[in-house]
Amino acid sequence: MEILVLYYSRSGSVAQMAQLIARGIEEVDGVTARIRTVPAVSPVCEAVADDIPEQGPPYASLDDLHQCQGLALGSPTRFGNMAAPLKYFIDTTSSMWLSGTLSGKPAAVFTSTGTPHGGQESTLLSMMLPLLHHGMLLLGIPYSETDISNTTSGGTPYGASHLAGPDNDRPITEEEKRLCLALGKRLATTVHQLQQA
Repeated sequence: MEILVLYYSRSGSVAQMAQLIARGIEEVDGVTARIRTVPAVSPVCEAVADDIPEQGPPYASLDDLHQCQGLALGSPTRFGNMAAPLKYFIDTTSSMWLSGTLSGKPAAVFTSTGTPHGGQESTLLSMMLPLLHHGMLLLGIPYSETDISNTTSGGTPYGASHLAGPDNDRPITEEEKRLCLALGKRLATTVHQLQQA
């Protein structure tokens, strides 16, 4: 059983969160994480990126979505919304929507912002909308994870989040790390249970 951890990261925080979520996924026996990213897009014209980035995980393809049993989707916040490169990739999934490829598969979302009120929850909700259209089963972080109530940095019931600071120089806190791990583990546990049913 494999879960796709698909993200876009500009300053590295979302990439670090993706690694933590993947670790949480792989705490569940029989479940592995496949980490993928997406290339940047240009506001001037469509950029042509190499198939394999110079560093980090490979770029995602629709085959990655076809082959996964679950999805963790991550993006930095852009004015309270997901970043354009991730949205651009999601906009290419119409054929999967028509065929119902992702319907019934569990999914979770995660984000990073520069300021405490920089749109963490609205960004997480913006990522949920296309997943709902695909018929995916959305998972958040329950309040039984006590860090949700105690964190002074990131962390929401809608998904994992991180407060990176205006200069993107704040490290991921211990609470944020635990919430990323918990989200990954919850997603993997749900995938495992559904596959065993």
